[in-house]
Amino acid sequence: MSEHDGKQVATPRPSTEDAEAWKAYWQAQGQPWRTQPEIDTERQEELKRCLATETDIEKGKYPFKDVKLSRAEIEWLLAAHESGGIRGPVDCSDERQRMRKGLDLRGAHLQEEDLSGLPLARIRCGLALNELFRRTGEQIEMAAVHVQKANLRGANVQEADLSNANVQKASLREANVQKASLRGANLQEATLFGANVQEADLTRAQLKGANLERVTLSNEKQVGPGFVDCQWSDVNLAVIEWSQVRLLGDESVARQKRDSEGKTKEKQTKLSEYKKAVRANRQLAVALEGQGLNEEAARFAYRAQTLQKSVLWYQMTQSESSSYPTQQRVTFGQRMQALGGWLFSWFLFLLAGYGYKPIRSVMAYLIIIFGFMCLYLLNAHFIAPHLTWHEALVLSVSSFHGRGFFTQNVTLGDTYARLASIEAVVGLFIEISFIATFTPRKGLFSPRWANYEYGGPYISTLRQ
Repeated sequence: MSEHDGKQVATPRPSTEDAEAWKAYWQAQGQPWRTQPEIDTERQEELKRCLATETDIEKGKYPFKDVKLSRAEIEWLLAAHESGGIRGPVDCSDERQRMRKGLDLRGAHLQEEDLSGLPLARIRCGLALNELFRRTGEQIEMAAVHVQKANLRGANVQEADLSNANVQKASLREANVQKASLRGANLQEATLFGANVQEADLTRAQLKGANLERVTLSNEKQVGPGFVDCQWSDVNLAVIEWSQVRLLGDESVARQKRDSEGKTKEKQTKLSEYKKAVRANRQLAVALEGQGLNEEAARFAYRAQTLQKSVLWYQMTQSESSSYPTQQRVTFGQRMQALGGWLFSWFLFLLAGYGYKPIRSVMAYLIIIFGFMCLYLLNAHFIAPHLTWHEALVLSVSSFHGRGFFTQNVTLGDTYARLASIEAVVGLFIEISFIATFTPRKGLFSPRWANYEYGGPYISTLRQ
């Protein structure tokens, strides 16, 4: 509508292909994202017939399978999209539309199309997680959309499912990719400059040559995307502000007590998710260290070690029976191995933060030295020889390092000798732990009992 002489008059429908006239018309219709002339009636009927196609994942049948769609056709489909009595594209900010599904574009071809600024929230361009069970690679590939070299600048693909999509060399510059699924997507040489990828799922995504400059990774809680098995290749990670990420999305998912359907997670599910979180943090740490970003790498490596405690705990406490028929039985010996790993992991965590918190090691050293010094002084009040505080300190230091010495008046059965022996044993374990914590690349951080993985084929499927 437009105002003329104080009255509201309808904006006339353009009778030509004039782009500017159509833009003004769509603006008046409350669809500012539309920029192209409306497609003719014949093509509309063809698209309606496509929409009526019954989906069959087994056979790879989808409404627009192998159909080449233009921007004008996408605009018409979005405007005509209706679900739950609400017409038009999905608006994720509207609470009434929480259950709406976006336009189903699985298997469509959108290569080199200009899709900039379009409201593509919750579009379906791949198989969702609940549709992946027992699917073949060919079936997964048939559902993937093709958007190579497409222009998605400023587009809203919030909560969209782009699993296994081919987004190679596409532009997602300044796009809203928040909570979108890009599992297994090919993002090689794609441009995500200034894009918002908060809470996105980049599991197994291929990022070789992608531009991640100025991307927004984390939400207000500093939770980043899911990165497990992400293929970083030669991506320049130095352009990303990693300080904004407190924990990865993989860890956030693992720490949630309920799944996406609101059901309490089983221990096997928790175990699988914590393993993924450990792997994601370690993989990112390796990628960051490879580019000289040692401080950021150390932070994610430390998170991986802390999460490993949870992995060991669930390995130790999982039940022998399970609702998963393919799960391997957990033996008593394996549980004991997991228990040993869990206790040792806690010991390294408290003592030195796995080598990433060296101040803890210093504090532990001083506590033991001065603690035993006090015991020696206490003992000196009752039996000879009577030590001064500095003599007790020297005895404590030398005993800690296994170099204890006594006067001729002290025999091996005296309390001094017993305390010195205990301190020497404690010192031996502390020194061994120092070696373990300060040489993580030698594998001392991963005792053999920490590497047992249970779950069988079902858990292997979850990892994919």
